[in-house]
Parts: sequence; structure tokens; C-alpha cells
Amino acid sequence: MQPDAFAGYGALYAAGKILEAAPWAHARRKFFELHKAHASPIAAEALKRIGALHAIEAEVRGKLPDERCSVRMARAEPLLDDFKAWLTETLAKLSKKSALADAIGYALKRWPALTRYVGNGRIEIDNNAAERALRTVAIGRKNYLFAGSDAGGERAAAIYSLIGSAKLNGIDPEAYLHFALERIAECPVNRVAELLPWSVANQLARHSAERARVA
Repeated sequence: MQPDAFAGYGALYAAGKILEAAPWAHARRKFFELHKAHASPIAAEALKRIGALHAIEAEVRGKLPDERCSVRMARAEPLLDDFKAWLTETLAKLSKKSALADAIGYALKRWPALTRYVGNGRIEIDNNAAERALRTVAIGRKNYLFAGSDAGGERAAAIYSLIGSAKLNGIDPEAYLHFALERIAECPVNRVAELLPWSVANQLARHSAERARVA
């Protein structure tokens, strides 16, 4: 699980069945804000080191998990070891009440979770893709503050999931929902999976191509 540092998630990790993979974007944000506000050389150095980690990720993005893991172990792990040593040494020279100490302490406290991506090629260095997908929810929540009931919330979550899945499969969400709603009443319950976005992506692509030719 790769969320932010919300304390409420702590209970999920307590049993050890769910492991936390902390996003580097959240650790980076603290240093970025300090550098922007005070032109801190320490924050600038931290940003430089985090940038080197992201540069490695840019090279392996889209590769198979085993290849990503191999590259990370060979190139990112030594950088992370050196980064941790630098953070620890730097922290010892700072006032415990300073903003820099807080930023460094945040990273060191979450270090196992921040570095978990290195040994698992399925994990991303950040959760930016998930946060972008949820941005529409955050923007619109004031317009639909109340779902009405738990069932209403579950239905909203289902619709969000379908729309997100349609986008991931290269389908226009409105066209997909129109396609699915036209057919769902006559679809047996044990065949509903045939109307999910990845099942109809090719069919919708053909329909779009046919409409384009007619137009």
C-alpha cells in the first residue's frame, strides 16, 4: 500500500499482512517547500539526491518488474545508503525544533517504507498516478458532499472505478458508459464481466473507427 503519512493507516500495517511503500514525492515536498522559502543549501542537496533517484526511475519506467528491481538494486540502493548516512549526519548538526530537522526526521522515520520500492519492481517510487486519478474526486467533493448513504458511497466508488478503468484502457468514459448501459439490462449476471472496460476496449475502438469513416 502506497499512501501518504496519515496516521489512520497505521492499523493496517500492524499485523504485517500489508506493507507500506511510502511515496518519495511526499518526502521531497518538505525539502522543496523549505528550499523555495529560504533557499536552503541543505534542502537543495536533498532535492538533488532525490532527483538522482527519479532519474533512474525515468530510465526503467515501463520495463518488466525484474529488470526494474535489478537496476534499482545496482544503482539506486548505493545512492540511498549514502543519502541516509548524509541525512543522519546532517540531522545531528541541526536544532531539533527546526523545519529542516522535521523534514529530515520525516524521511528517516519512514525510511524502510521509502526504500521498499527498490526490492520490488512492481512498486513505483511515487503514488502520483493514483493521486492524479483521485484529483477529480477532491475537486468535486464540495459539489456532492453527501452520498446519501453507505450504499450511495459504494455506488459512487464503483462509478469512479469504471471511469478510471476506461481511461486506463484508452476508452472515452462517456462512450463506455453509454455502451455498457445500453447492454447491461439484457446481460446475465454471470456475464457482467464481459461489459467491463478491458473486455470491450477493442469493440469500442472499432465502433469509433466506423463512426469516423461515416462522418
